[in-house]
Amino acid sequence: MKALIIFLAMVLGSTTAFGQKSTLRSTPDSTKKLEVVETSCGQCKFGLKGKGCNLAVRLDGKAWFVDGTEIDDHGDAHDEDGFCNAIRKARVQGEVINNRFLVSYFKLEPVEKKD
Repeated sequence: MKALIIFLAMVLGSTTAFGQKSTLRSTPDSTKKLEVVETSCGQCKFGLKGKGCNLAVRLDGKAWFVDGTEIDDHGDAHDEDGFCNAIRKARVQGEVINNRFLVSYFKLEPVEKKD
């Protein structure tokens, strides 16, 4: 019986942890400023210190790691035009909190074609 209770507690705890809704909006908030920023891999393209590859934005000349969306949410980071190989533009809403950019809206702009 004790094992069953522990098992049920683990199942309920895991569904609560994985069932949380994302704070990323599908449309911008009309009451907040929509900004166009550069976005890329913080380590590969913006020179930020960290392990692995993590999404970052450059806002007003300063790069910040992003919370609220991940590098792999926007395609393969190692493709030719992926975040580890290219700096892209994105329309974003969010704010810098604790030296990280907490994004509430993120829309990657199409790749600019080279002539």
